Amino acid sequence: MKSPIPRFLALLTLANAAFAAAPARLNILWLIAEDTGPSAYSCYGEQPAAHTPNIDRLAAEGVRYTRFFTTAPVCSPSRSAFNTGMYQTTLGAHQHRTPDKKPLPAGVRTLPEWFCAAGYHTANVREFPAAMNVRGAGKTDWNFIANEQPLYDGDRWEDLARRQPFYAQVNFQETHRDFSAEGITDPAKIVLPPYYPDHPAIRKDYADYLDSARRLDGKIARILARLEQDGLAGNTIVLFMGDNGEAHIRGKQFCYEEGLRVPFIVRWPKGLPAPQGYRPGSVESRLLEAIDVAPTLLSLTGVALPPKMQGAPFLGEKAGAPKSYVFGARDRCDETAMRLRTVRDARYRYIRTFTPEVPFFSPNAYKARQYPAWTLVPKLHAEGKLNDIQAALCAPRQPEEQLFDLESDPHEIRNLAASADATHAAALRRLRAELESWIERTDDQGRFPEKLSPAESDAAVRRQQGAGKQKQKSKGE
Repeated sequence: MKSPIPRFLALLTLANAAFAAAPARLNILWLIAEDTGPSAYSCYGEQPAAHTPNIDRLAAEGVRYTRFFTTAPVCSPSRSAFNTGMYQTTLGAHQHRTPDKKPLPAGVRTLPEWFCAAGYHTANVREFPAAMNVRGAGKTDWNFIANEQPLYDGDRWEDLARRQPFYAQVNFQETHRDFSAEGITDPAKIVLPPYYPDHPAIRKDYADYLDSARRLDGKIARILARLEQDGLAGNTIVLFMGDNGEAHIRGKQFCYEEGLRVPFIVRWPKGLPAPQGYRPGSVESRLLEAIDVAPTLLSLTGVALPPKMQGAPFLGEKAGAPKSYVFGARDRCDETAMRLRTVRDARYRYIRTFTPEVPFFSPNAYKARQYPAWTLVPKLHAEGKLNDIQAALCAPRQPEEQLFDLESDPHEIRNLAASADATHAAALRRLRAELESWIERTDDQGRFPEKLSPAESDAAVRRQQGAGKQKQKSKGE
């Protein structure tokens, strides 16, 4: 009888040869800034005072997306969505910092869990080599209980090179209030949107925001340089995005463009065959939702897509047709209970307010404390110092429906919901129907009132924040 040993050795040799011939698996480095819109980055060309040369360089080497939207205008529901590839409203994770968090539904997992199961080292990087003068925020802030604990294998940059392939997030707080102001941007050079009164305090506040984006730009430059130095850039896809819109009065927590539209840049490694739909140095205007990132990363790295995932790949062989619509939702934020839903197509944004009795400037302790404009604008209104566009936000009620033609009105200041124009009226009916259909087919849990009263919910949130708040200031410039 022949010994089986030689056959076993032959098979082992073939397996080793195949493994050696296979290309290295793609690493992922996902850079996530807080509370930031495209106008803070000079590559978008929307704010002349912005200056972010390193992020501009990343965009020039990759693809810059101009119509990329989060599905919520505040961090915890938005992060709950894009880290699962699911609408936060489907998961019941739509209330900002849900006090009674529940496990994820069967078949739904976080992105680090999917990558861990596929053999990836997962990291939410906080710790960098001391010489880099960088620290990550380590933020997750999800409105659910994940299936596995701990979710990430580590938080150290120095582990990545020896633990490939890796999936790594780096979260940055610079553009979150309090701003890390440097006094560089000249407030006089700020171009204010028309809904802002031209006031020195508002100009300074916006300049501080742009200075914080400059500080972030420097940190990202050092991270990308270290990626090269460690020999990792050649097989690492780099992504940069914001977790929700800019922290200004019509941005964060609201469903206008400023609250949902964020910067998004993807750089594919040089020297590797580019996926379908990727052209380095290009600008892409197709509609995308942040929940599309998770399925795209999974498909690009050869990981099977979970059947329940609602996002869709936008690069590679599994990329589908461009989206016709993107959706967003705002529910309770801090102690302020509102329910807003929105849908956007290539031209129009439609917003439905289910709580019109709750005014825009409802009491909100966080915003009153952090946003100079939040208290200033109502004060100027009481003094009769606002024009009609600026005063609209101070109305005692919100409109039940809003429709904006973004081609002619990019700042969304002319509500066309009652327009007699036939084109706009047809768009209103179409988008209203699309939003109603989305609410039903995605099982929007916002249809059901929160179990806690607003006062009880606020108290629970404050207890949660007091017990587990992580206020980590990023170190260095």
